[in-house]
Amino acid sequence: MLKAIKPKTARSKRLLEKKAPQVHEGHRMTLFLRYTSTSEIVNLAMTDLHSLKRPLCVKFSKKNDIHPFEDPSSLEFFSEKNDASLFCFGSHSKKRPHTITLARMFDYKVLDMIELHIDPETFRTLSQFKNAKARVGLKPLISFSGTAFESPTDNAYTLAKSLLLDFFKGEDTSNVDVEGLQYMIHISVAEEVEGQPAPKIQLRAYMIKTKKSGQSLPRVEVEEMGPRIDFRVGRIREADPNMLKEALKKPRGTEAKTKKNIDMDSMGDKVGRIHVGKQDLGELQTRKMKGLKRSRGGDDEDGDVDMDAGGDDVDDDDEGGVQLKRVKA
Repeated sequence: MLKAIKPKTARSKRLLEKKAPQVHEGHRMTLFLRYTSTSEIVNLAMTDLHSLKRPLCVKFSKKNDIHPFEDPSSLEFFSEKNDASLFCFGSHSKKRPHTITLARMFDYKVLDMIELHIDPETFRTLSQFKNAKARVGLKPLISFSGTAFESPTDNAYTLAKSLLLDFFKGEDTSNVDVEGLQYMIHISVAEEVEGQPAPKIQLRAYMIKTKKSGQSLPRVEVEEMGPRIDFRVGRIREADPNMLKEALKKPRGTEAKTKKNIDMDSMGDKVGRIHVGKQDLGELQTRKMKGLKRSRGGDDEDGDVDMDAGGDDVDDDDEGGVQLKRVKA
């Protein structure tokens, strides 16, 4: 664990506050690191993933003797030094060949990790697909398919979905230009079969093309642009419950800081409380009806004769429903 740093000047205090976890986070920087031994497949896969992540990433070429699952202190050091919250760590060994480890940080501490082993037989790079590629910095459309990703209980596939979604989603934006939707990333997993090995996670990237359809809406087609990677799930490290609770705190609305009784619900909607005093229903304003008016000369005890707005007596004939009006001399 890293030692807590106490600020000595106002400037260092502002810098530490800026680097601390924020209510509204900015873009997430991703670091690409290599172990002391990596295979050519891992190097090519990390190069392609780096191309999809640009410019929100930094790739280091120097080899590092890091064991994320045994001692994550080195990752925490790199995270704080480079202000990065995501890691892609490549390694290769006889026991765990062609391995990529995805790690997510919170407050420069490892939150959760997953180990993904690349299938060398089905792996294809970006350069092997001879077609146009998406421009740098564009947000992709991301889709997941497979019941394993939607499991109600946390497992390796739900963790993989969460990490891959954070890895590829890019910068948060409120509006997206349709012209900028140039490519999509599709991640799928087959059904789990009892007695069979765990299904692989298949990652595919497609270019989105629109063509004339003779109607108001164009016809949309996709063309694979690469890379094509099949992952086999390895070791995982789930998040600590207390750290996860702190990381998932919902931001309170800015109005809640200046106005009372305003809060955010679990869905992120703004809600408020209204305190109403005791009401006297006897003084409640209701609809004025002619039959309920009082005469100017006093209370009408019989209820058969009433005064209209002009002071005239009005008789109601119950049988014929005809009103007879007597004008005072």
